[in-house]
Amino acid sequence: MNMEALGWTPEWEEAFRPYREKGYVPGRAALEHKHMYRVYTEHGDFLAEVSGKMRHTAIGRADYPAIGDWLALSLRQDEGRATIHDVLPRFSKFSRKVAGSVIDEQIVAANVDTVFIVNALNQDFNLRRMERYLTLAWESGANPVIVLSKADLCPDVAAAVAEAEAVAMGVPIHAVSHLHGIEALLPYAGKGRTVALIGSSGVGKSTLINRLYGRDIQLTGDIREGDDRGKHTTTHRELVALPDGGMLIDTPGMRELQLWDAEEGMSASFKDIEELAAQCFYDDCRHDKEPDCAVKQALRDGVLNRSRYDNYVKLQRELAYLARKENKALQAAEKSKWKKRNQAAKQQRERI
Repeated sequence: MNMEALGWTPEWEEAFRPYREKGYVPGRAALEHKHMYRVYTEHGDFLAEVSGKMRHTAIGRADYPAIGDWLALSLRQDEGRATIHDVLPRFSKFSRKVAGSVIDEQIVAANVDTVFIVNALNQDFNLRRMERYLTLAWESGANPVIVLSKADLCPDVAAAVAEAEAVAMGVPIHAVSHLHGIEALLPYAGKGRTVALIGSSGVGKSTLINRLYGRDIQLTGDIREGDDRGKHTTTHRELVALPDGGMLIDTPGMRELQLWDAEEGMSASFKDIEELAAQCFYDDCRHDKEPDCAVKQALRDGVLNRSRYDNYVKLQRELAYLARKENKALQAAEKSKWKKRNQAAKQQRERI
């Protein structure tokens, strides 16, 4: 495969130099399935698994490869297999907290230039969910783009775009359907560029990929009767190489999108609220009963939307709760790491 089309640059080559000196070759994680990975390399694609050493030293899920990662590999070309020895430092990553009560990071996509936040213009249209996706997209280090799909099902596209603009200040917004508007998305996925498509089930991500690719390569679902929503079709994350050289990362619909380490993303997504807060009389104003509160005044005047502010407060509380839980989890992980190291050292001494 053409490494430049996969996103390989002189900067990646420089970062990979120590691995090349060890005889490893670079590859990019394209698909994960049951602890195995499909990786793309200049020698073709291989089925790969992480090395025993890497598995032993990993503390959490973020230490394992994610879709879009660049990897240091040793190849067994006659078998079509490879071993993953390390993950190169990521320049961006779209992360969320794993579903459920476990405190751990799940990297949805790595080394992404642009995140398409896909929201369907039917009954699935949800500004509060869009704010949550925007927060994590800004935190990822990639550039967010709002894609309003299924525009043909919306009676007033202009009004929906205006609503999206009110919560996604400065973010490009494109209203598209399966027939119109797709060409505006092509420049984001040029040669060597990587785009991740994020959104809930049935918003039309697979349809978008098919149109960007130029033919049907992903399964798509019909609109369900009763709630006007699309059927869930994608079941795993996958890196798709476009004919013209760009890369797309398709992701399954997310039933649960919990925040993960998103303080900077909050500042970018809710810049208007934080600018208002800076005008409050008290530096530590909680926007509750304090006098001369600029946020409360904006709410009374209708300058600040109440639902948007309530969502901001909700996400702030979610981050604070996660930080408390994560601190305990990090302490346990650090203890486990040193336990592993001590066991390895003991085994080494016994062998000597």
